[in-house]
Formats: sequence, structure tokens, C-alpha cells
Amino acid sequence: MINDRLENGLSEFLRYLANHKPDDQPLPALTTLSRELGLSVALLREQLEVARTLGLVEVKPRTGIRRQPYSFFPAIRQSLRYAMALDRNYFLAFADLRRHIEAAYWHEAVPLLQPEDHATLKQLVKRAWDKLRGIPIEIPHPEHRELHLTIFRRLNNPFVEGLLYAYWDAYEIFGLSVFTDYAYLTEVWTYHQQMVDAICAGDIEAGYQALIKHSDLIKHAITLSDEPKTDLVSLEE
Repeated sequence: MINDRLENGLSEFLRYLANHKPDDQPLPALTTLSRELGLSVALLREQLEVARTLGLVEVKPRTGIRRQPYSFFPAIRQSLRYAMALDRNYFLAFADLRRHIEAAYWHEAVPLLQPEDHATLKQLVKRAWDKLRGIPIEIPHPEHRELHLTIFRRLNNPFVEGLLYAYWDAYEIFGLSVFTDYAYLTEVWTYHQQMVDAICAGDIEAGYQALIKHSDLIKHAITLSDEPKTDLVSLEE
């Protein structure tokens, strides 16, 4: 049960969700909920849509309304996309936030990684180099995204996870997953190789130093994304 002070900032429907133990059963129909909460169906629909946008519930015609596991990502994704629509420079500010988050949590996250995580990181680096050295060249964006998320995945912190997932969502919207400079990619993956080698060797500080040097490259990538695309590697070629 949530306390009265917290409840004051929530809609009736969000209070209902917070006060009822999650289970696998769908929530009651809107007509039933409207009677229980003392709301009109129209107002309840509005509150339900807010909850859906926040990723708190899923609404499907055949399965009804189902509560979803809590995730910070849907809420921050909407806000960040709107910010970037207003001004692309907001992405640079968010990228700086993400850089500080990864640096702050590195020494906590890396010791939590298991042998299977080390194997995953090694495989991601190998796949990335295979793409970069292949004919035709491919941009290893899925590997880039998954490598960073894997490193911080075992923190069990939904807010850190949500912020990092939102960064990669914005990264793709900004266009950095489609166009980039080959020399830049080579430099990035050289640092990734150093990071993973250090993680697997148990040298947390060496990996941290590689992370810091690698993180400073994002401004260069953003500059490249604004240049004419004829000199850049493209997945669409």
C-alpha cells in the first residue's frame, strides 16, 4: 500500500494500480472499474491512456487491460523524443548525462557481470569487427547498443536501465545508427575491445579508462551526422 502523500500526486487509476497486488489476470472491464473508482468511463479512459503511455498497462482487444512490469523507459522516451523535436541539441545534453551515468556506475556494474556476460561481450566485439572488415562493410550498431547495455544490465536499477535504453532510442532517431565515419567506427571499436579485454581480465580500472576515452567521441559522431552523407558509411548503400 502506498502512503497518502504519494497518493496525492496520482490519478485514481494509477492509485488503483499501485494499491493492488500485481498478478497475471487482466484488470476488470472499464465499466466495472468506473463504478469501483467513482469515475465516468470517459475520464477513466483518459487516465488509462496516460498509464498506457507510461508503459504501466497494455491494452489489447482480446486480452483486455493487463498490468506491465515497471519500466522507467516509456516515460523518459516520450519526453526525450519531444525534446529532440523541439531542438536537436537536447540529444547532446542527454548524451552527456548518459556518459556520466555509465562512468558513475562502471565500478559497481562490472564486478556483477557473470562468465556468460563476458562471453556475450566477447562475441559482440567479434561480430562488430567481422562487420567492419567484411565486404560490404556493415555498421555494427546492434552490437554497439547491446555491448553497453550488457555491461550495466545486472545493476537491477530500473531507473539507470530506463535512462540507458532511452539514450539508444534517441541515438537511433538522431541517425547515428545509419550514417557514420569508418575511421570513427574503427576508433570506437578499438576502445570497445580494450573495455571488454579489461573486463574479462578483471582489470576494472583499465576498462574504466577505455570507457572514458571512448565516451568523449560522441560529439565527433554528432558532428559527422550533420555532414554530407556521401563520405560516410551507410547501411542503406
